[in-house]
Amino acid sequence: MVHESNGSYYAVIFSSQRTEGENGYNIMAEKMEQLATQQPGFLGVESVRDSSGVGITISYWESLDAISNWKQHQSHKVAQEKGKQDWYQNYKVKICKVEREYSF
Repeated sequence: MVHESNGSYYAVIFSSQRTEGENGYNIMAEKMEQLATQQPGFLGVESVRDSSGVGITISYWESLDAISNWKQHQSHKVAQEKGKQDWYQNYKVKICKVEREYSF
């Protein structure tokens, strides 16, 4: 979940369709989530995937610079390439500014 924020922040929405087979995906996904939590500007992550392989992961960041730094992180770049080759049939990334948050 998202840590409390005192203003606007950013959400990176990663929607994807997985390929057949595990192929080391779960280990890398856990490693990337753990590594992301150590990055400056990281606020939190939420992720779901259904039985057909469709998934949505939303990571939250303090700034566009924090997002850019994470995208360029060497270990993350390796995972991105592996994703294109082995894990995803397709994916889409959207970066959004969150102006307000509330919950029940």
